[in-house]
Amino acid sequence: MSESPPPPTPPAGLASLRAWAQRHGLPAQAHAGPRPWAVAYSGGADSTALLLAAHALWPGQVQALHIHHGLQPAAEGFAEHAQRCCDQLGLPLHIERVQAGHARGQSPEDAARQARYAALARLAQAHGAAWVLLGQQAQDQIETLLLALSRGAGLPGLAAMPEAMQRHGVCFGRPWLNEDGAALRQWLDAQAVPYQQDPSNQDTRYTRNRIRAHLLPALLQHFPASLHTLARSASQIAQAQRLLSELAAQDLLAVGNPPAIAAVQALSPDRQANLLRHWLRSQHGTQASAAQLQQLLHQVAACRTRGHQIELKVGQGRVRRRGAQLHYLGAAAA
Repeated sequence: MSESPPPPTPPAGLASLRAWAQRHGLPAQAHAGPRPWAVAYSGGADSTALLLAAHALWPGQVQALHIHHGLQPAAEGFAEHAQRCCDQLGLPLHIERVQAGHARGQSPEDAARQARYAALARLAQAHGAAWVLLGQQAQDQIETLLLALSRGAGLPGLAAMPEAMQRHGVCFGRPWLNEDGAALRQWLDAQAVPYQQDPSNQDTRYTRNRIRAHLLPALLQHFPASLHTLARSASQIAQAQRLLSELAAQDLLAVGNPPAIAAVQALSPDRQANLLRHWLRSQHGTQASAAQLQQLLHQVAACRTRGHQIELKVGQGRVRRRGAQLHYLGAAAA
């Protein structure tokens, strides 16, 4: 009597993906319906492992989305590789080509990231995907935290990457922010699963790549537990930031929109700063630097007479006093 073949090896990260789905009240198994799950599939190791795990957890309900940036000669090969792998898995693949040129004063990385999210959202909406899953893992989260620290970021930056968010009307999820990226690659190599290596990751002109190549290996060598402890710290910072955002939203309701200067002055300096950051970000899509925010607080505190003016450049526009209120004028109006 011949022995039955061994069961297939579960994809790496499958348990983490199932736990993430349960935390967010999402089905942790396949169910009848269209393909609500999309994986942002670059062809690299992390997205390859995520695609396999999602396909195993939700068979028949997963599609792949590939963004062709055209920023390097290897981009065409990435798209061809993605198509071959999806054909072998029997998964639909949707590819969009984007022009990710950066504007003046904008970093190429930020421009590419924004173009990528917008394109992923367009593809998801066009093909009926309710969620787009992203393959960032624990090492990526630590890199993001260290990068934010190196730039003197505030709590929003130190919160690093959330495990769920909305952009452009689409839900994005990062199920693997506590998953060891090295373990994912080891599983792929052990199973002889092909994936692409992005040559731009070796370019140490970029700060993130220097952190990845030099700082992160040294940190993990001397403090191995930091792979998870720093990710936990980022999660706690994110919780603190959410509470501050709730407080700022309540304060904005109380002071009015646009904010009444006298009502802002009645708050403590810390709540004034929290409120004004929230007002500029949520209502006008801009962000004051630390120096600009400090100057704005100084001008608000000094505004005690009818004729006192407030005038400060923030982002592409200006904050000005109009009567008893603060107003933000965009670039065209400023």
